[in-house]
Amino acid sequence: MRFGILGETRAWHDDGTEVPLGGPARRALLALLLVRPGAVVSAERLAEEIEPGGTVSAHAVQSQVSRLRAVLPAGATIERVGAGYRILLEAGAARDAGDARDAGGGGEAVGGRGTGDGELAVDAVRFERLADEGRAALRDGDTVRAASVLRQALGLWRGTALAGLPDSESARLAAARLEELRLAAVADRIEAELRSGEPRAVVPELRELVGAHPLSERLAALLIRALFAQGCQAEALVVYEETRRHLADELGADPSIELSALHRELLDAGTAPTPAAPPSPLTSFVGRGTETSEVATLLRTARLVCLTGPGGVGKTRLSAEVARGAAAAGDDVCFVELAALRDGSGAARVLLSALGLRENGLQMAGEPQTPLDRLITALSDRPLLIVLDNCEHVVDEAAALAARLLRACPRLRILATGREPLGVIGEHVWQVRPLDEDAAVRLFEDRARAVRRGPAPDPGAVRRICAALDRLPLAIELVAARLRTLEFAELAGRLDDLLAVTACGSRGADARHRTLRSVVAWSWELLSEDEQRAARRFAVFAGGATARSAREVCGMDGDTLESLVDKSILEAVGGGRHRMLETVRAYAAERLHESGEEERIGRLHAAHVLDLLGNAGQHLLRASQLEWLPRTAAEDGNLAAALRRALGAHAHGTALRLLASAATSLWIRGVSATAAAHAAALLEAMGEEFGEGAADASPDAWGEEYAVCVLLAAATSAGQPAWRRHRAAAQKALEVAWPGDRAGRYPAALLLWMMRNAGEADPGAAFTLVAAQRTCPDPWGRAAAAYVSGYGPLSDGDTERAAHDFRTAADGFGALGDRWGSALALDALAGLAGARGDRAEAVALTDRALALTGELGALEDSADLLVNRGDQHVGRDPGQARADYTEAAALARAGGSSAGLGAALRGLGDIALLDGDLDEARRLFTEALERIDPHWVKSLGNRVCALAGLGRVAEARGDHAAARDHYRRAAASVSGLGPRLPDTLRLMGLQEAAVEAVMRAG
Repeated sequence: MRFGILGETRAWHDDGTEVPLGGPARRALLALLLVRPGAVVSAERLAEEIEPGGTVSAHAVQSQVSRLRAVLPAGATIERVGAGYRILLEAGAARDAGDARDAGGGGEAVGGRGTGDGELAVDAVRFERLADEGRAALRDGDTVRAASVLRQALGLWRGTALAGLPDSESARLAAARLEELRLAAVADRIEAELRSGEPRAVVPELRELVGAHPLSERLAALLIRALFAQGCQAEALVVYEETRRHLADELGADPSIELSALHRELLDAGTAPTPAAPPSPLTSFVGRGTETSEVATLLRTARLVCLTGPGGVGKTRLSAEVARGAAAAGDDVCFVELAALRDGSGAARVLLSALGLRENGLQMAGEPQTPLDRLITALSDRPLLIVLDNCEHVVDEAAALAARLLRACPRLRILATGREPLGVIGEHVWQVRPLDEDAAVRLFEDRARAVRRGPAPDPGAVRRICAALDRLPLAIELVAARLRTLEFAELAGRLDDLLAVTACGSRGADARHRTLRSVVAWSWELLSEDEQRAARRFAVFAGGATARSAREVCGMDGDTLESLVDKSILEAVGGGRHRMLETVRAYAAERLHESGEEERIGRLHAAHVLDLLGNAGQHLLRASQLEWLPRTAAEDGNLAAALRRALGAHAHGTALRLLASAATSLWIRGVSATAAAHAAALLEAMGEEFGEGAADASPDAWGEEYAVCVLLAAATSAGQPAWRRHRAAAQKALEVAWPGDRAGRYPAALLLWMMRNAGEADPGAAFTLVAAQRTCPDPWGRAAAAYVSGYGPLSDGDTERAAHDFRTAADGFGALGDRWGSALALDALAGLAGARGDRAEAVALTDRALALTGELGALEDSADLLVNRGDQHVGRDPGQARADYTEAAALARAGGSSAGLGAALRGLGDIALLDGDLDEARRLFTEALERIDPHWVKSLGNRVCALAGLGRVAEARGDHAAARDHYRRAAASVSGLGPRLPDTLRLMGLQEAAVEAVMRAG
């Protein structure tokens, strides 16, 4: 049997025939009992519900019950319980209605009421069970199953819930509840379809729903996301504005923080970092058209697809074609090359870089969140296709990264390539096979025509060559390139040798050794002696090289470089740089090792990287920094390779110089954490002679390089033990290197040394050391020293002298054209202007700093400045302050900055407190504290403000004990800031009442 109340009340026998229920009174009676199967409904209430305001007697109700019993099918019983009635449904009654276990329900409770399987004979109960299952699948990221289950749930509806019942309050409430659940299930189903990449299919339905429910922010948000996914940004903005107006007109309310943040994301969509595009093709794409379309189709429903196959089969080229097609269709695409990684520990970091996001911002937090955390923050609600290319050598780490991102980022899709599957649940494996015979011939002929004009080669001979090469595209291209120097007859004449070299051999051997390695070896033998020498030396470049670099390290002249490019040993990658395919580079590295010149070429490579980075140092803190930062970034792979070789050879001096030369670029770009592991390993290898137990040892021999290495190690939490062990010795090294009348070789370390030591228990020596540089001959060093010196009088309450020092720093940095230092100094001046009440000046200075961080592309730094600007507005223009905090939160999310998001949430908590919304203020302050780093000096103000805000919330609620506890924690956070603590608290933005409360608590 089955019962239906999702529409007109009806009942059916097991064979599908309908039960004749009789008139409206009996249908109403049955519906009221079925709303909660098994629950007792009093006879008095049944009488009132059947005929509201009427005079139906208890005897009349009993009569209707008797008639209803007579027609009910087997398995359904209406029994008298005290002064009321209830309907009981046997467990087997739901069998032909679609067994609950088929939907994953079993005999568990629906809506927490402890329902049994028998109750699933009622369509409303089945609907709730399926809606809950669909929502759970959606939370777990299983969007395909979620959409299917939710469609099944919604298919149970035949019209308006409880249609035809007399108009009573109880019936209206029950129907309204079911209709509300129905709307929620529709929204869940649409969200599942959106996450599955089907925005166009749901837009018309969403428009109709938003029109019918103009105050539903969730439906509006879904429509906005769907329109944005289609590239209709302007239409999405219109939807937001209409929703905002409806909320204001009908409820007198503003959009929620979530919807406001979505609006800000829309506005900023055009300025978001540009993900790395797929590599542009240099040659035609042959023989993979059908596969390209099929993989693209698979990606519309599968969130993780892995292209597998032997080396050289064309996985990368196929993935690039799929990615270009997706980008042409309007999808957001990021292409990530993992080939240069030596291990998987940097996979997340490479993805951050490919997305255009920096690891650390201008704040240079001491213990930044992990790259994976930043990725999740940035991608949690972003529709994006990521291509992870060449995963085979880091397969475990790539699999873990993909699985974590897919679970946390429901709108993300991943296309991976590798020799083997990632082995992640939900992965769709696509085996990329060698070209078919005709396609292999077309590829060979196409590449042959590109290097040599003349009669077409003999088709039969071409087929034999392609077959000998296992029809691998890369192998075919390498061999066809040889026609530049060999006649085709000569090439075909070597076929017997080729077959011997490329024989598969043992099936247990690595696939690369059985196929592509043999092809590379054969192609290598066709190079001239000079070409082989240049190619094997080029293997030291892990990050590619310019023509100048190849010439200086490899002794490679222009003709040889061009010849290696022509023969597909090297490829031009733009920007005047060339790189070697990783499979070829691995073979070349073996040849370099066998040649006996590996150590010498490695030393040349390290010296060359040192020269490049050393020359860049003088430009990175000047007006030309925007030109030089990309140049140094391009050498990150070579820096890492040189460091590995130096550490392996125990060349500690070389490793120290490499790290120190790269540090300024790493700090400005916010990626110092990439070198932290190398720095910590170097300090460990150097031994304990400069550690905590030998603080009196003289570090003169190591100097600034040693101190910079210590600073770099401190960039991550893993390097904190090394920082604590070597800090005292590094301080001594700097005291020798920076006597005051001489500029250091790495002046950027001035700022970092101060900021790192400011959070220590004894920062005085570090401040004195840095301030002594005010008379050094280097103008940047003088500006940095002036900036540092300003914090001394600031802690003593001498704001006039502090302002003088900060202005001197700003003028010095500005005269040099350094945007990094200028933004720091302008921000400090803005804080002083705000503290003395000059809000207009504070905002103007912050706007100038924002313009500079915009040039540097620092989303997280811009977010920090927007929070500061919001703090200036909060007293006079809360609406503008709210806008700044909301924009800061959106930028912090886009940049993956947890600390920046924490600061923005703290500001929004202040706004909620002003509005009197104590619950919202408490939530925002609590979440802000979870994100703010308590050990980094730049985060101190936001931490104190958030704690003080929680104290004010507790006071407003009369919880004075909790308020005192929050104020004590705030006081403890700033206990070491000097005797003018009240003034310092005011500079941090605390209101006078909060300052007094913190002082009392301290």
